[in-house]
Amino acid sequence: MASFGIWVLTIFLVFQSGYGFYLPGSYPHKYKVGDPLSVKVNSLTSIDTEMPFSYYSLPFCKPAEGVKDSAENLGELLMGDRIENSPYRFKMYTNETLIFLCQSGKLSADEFKLLKERIDEMYQVNLILDNLPAIRYTVKEGFVSRWTGYPIGVKFQDMYYVFNHLKFKVLVHKYEETNVARVMGTGDAVDVFPSGGKGGSDVPGYMVVGFEVIPCSVMHNGNVVKDLKMYDKYPSEIKCDTTTVTVPIKEGEPFVFTYEVAFEESDIKWPSRWDAYLKMEGSKVHWFSILNSLMVITFLAGIVLVIFLRTVRRDLTRYEELDKEAQAQMNEELSGWKLVVGDVFRAPSHPALLCIMVGDGVQILGMGVVTILFAALGFMSPASRGTLITGMLFFYMILGIAAGYVAVRLWRTIGCGDHKGWASVAWKAACFFPGIAFLILTILNFLLWGSHSTGAIPFSLFVILLLLWFCISVPLTLVGGYFGAKAPHIEYPVRTNQIPREIPAQKYPSWLLVLGAGTLPFGTLFIELFFIMSSIWMGRVYYVFGFLLIVMVLLVVVCAEVSLVLTYMHLCVEDWKWWWKSFFASGSVAIYIFLYSVNYLIFDLKSLSGPVSATLYLGYSLFMVLAIMLATGTIGFLSSFWFVHYLFSSVKLD
Repeated sequence: MASFGIWVLTIFLVFQSGYGFYLPGSYPHKYKVGDPLSVKVNSLTSIDTEMPFSYYSLPFCKPAEGVKDSAENLGELLMGDRIENSPYRFKMYTNETLIFLCQSGKLSADEFKLLKERIDEMYQVNLILDNLPAIRYTVKEGFVSRWTGYPIGVKFQDMYYVFNHLKFKVLVHKYEETNVARVMGTGDAVDVFPSGGKGGSDVPGYMVVGFEVIPCSVMHNGNVVKDLKMYDKYPSEIKCDTTTVTVPIKEGEPFVFTYEVAFEESDIKWPSRWDAYLKMEGSKVHWFSILNSLMVITFLAGIVLVIFLRTVRRDLTRYEELDKEAQAQMNEELSGWKLVVGDVFRAPSHPALLCIMVGDGVQILGMGVVTILFAALGFMSPASRGTLITGMLFFYMILGIAAGYVAVRLWRTIGCGDHKGWASVAWKAACFFPGIAFLILTILNFLLWGSHSTGAIPFSLFVILLLLWFCISVPLTLVGGYFGAKAPHIEYPVRTNQIPREIPAQKYPSWLLVLGAGTLPFGTLFIELFFIMSSIWMGRVYYVFGFLLIVMVLLVVVCAEVSLVLTYMHLCVEDWKWWWKSFFASGSVAIYIFLYSVNYLIFDLKSLSGPVSATLYLGYSLFMVLAIMLATGTIGFLSSFWFVHYLFSSVKLD
């Protein structure tokens, strides 16, 4: 326990220091005074519907040069991000006020209806400057809340108001050193990042370290703006008061957009500029609560393991100390695992399906561990949008080799070395989980397409995903299967009788015990699960991958132990059908996670509106739960298989 405590403390300190950690793949950009800064727009999002829409689906101002998509990676597209250029333009360290943007056309009946719907559904506008999302602060009863983005508008006394004036504040940090490396606190890398110009400090440069927005509803004079062009100065004063709204939207009437921007020098250094987002309310993890939970679970798991090892060791010692006659007599007198020696390795029902599920489980588990490890090291930070999803896809495809190898080798072990059918098993392993995932995602995609949401996967991306599946994942799985067929199968330590032994009647159904076993692994997960769910569905930033890695390691240990204990209990009551039960003993945690998801939908996402949104939520939850069941079930099965093999190879037999 002492060594574990030191390990946890080390991890804790490493990730605490990560607040000021340089994130790989994202480099500081130096701007001179007067350099142009471009604001980009992401999809409109809402925690009420979970369906993102394009910013320009509403009658907002468009850039003079036309709307252009920013380059997006695979992960961003799958997450529904659509980053486009916007008409908002700044000049570095140049304060500007009363900037006229545009006057919308007269609102048609459809536009008016759509605006009202989006305001009712609490959609947020998400602006981005230098890769930083716009942040908004609100004060309620002396308590400051932080939000990313700002609402499109607000409903007040049956009238709808649009926020048509934006007050921006850009926080900048001055270049004090002649190179970026010194600013980042890595003085040994002076030559890696040279400064922009000669004699770096002669021309002052600045880095963007914060981006704040205050939205206002302001009444403009329609006659005054008729002759104004985009970026002209609005002729009269604009008062931005967040406590009042003055522009009700009406069908057949236009409205005017304006903005102002102020720059402020800040002490925040470039590597720490994401701290404001990572400390958002509800997203800050209760560190000690999680540590306490992990310690308790580890303590319980330790007790289970110690008792369990002592019991098995005592049984083995007593059995081995007796001579052969006494052993024979003992076999007649005693019941328990020693009596199922001729049946314990009898092939399970549906062996091919078991091999396929275990193979896919190894692939998913490997993907999860590697992705979380990379994320914990800072390679998949919130600053790099979409890299987490892209990384998961990449690791999943590469680990097809492991899936094919494990599935085929297990198939040959169950078949006592028979090669027959290995290609079929490898092929099915390559198609089982991805096939179900594609079915779920296609159904959900049709719902999103019907709603014209940017969350819908474009047809071209669908084709890319299918090509990745059949051109990379499937061949790699077949290659893994080939190596699995060539590898020697695992020899059973005991012979299997021709006639199966009758299993005595049990007091309680064994499946009841199997389903109940999932509660212990769920205990290691449920605190972290809340924060992950909040990150996915409530738009909060999840960043404590260091703790998630610890939770993952503990989950693997607990799943293995729970499955071992249950397999041992079944063997003790002469139930030799342990194969599937060991898989579902730890895999049953998925049932509790799905029930938790339903509970989260009812109590935490009360505002989720409409059957489409609820169907999307439950569909994605089902997809997640299936992956968890395969991964945790695989841990349980492989640990039980090792244990049964070890147990029966330790017994002296004729």
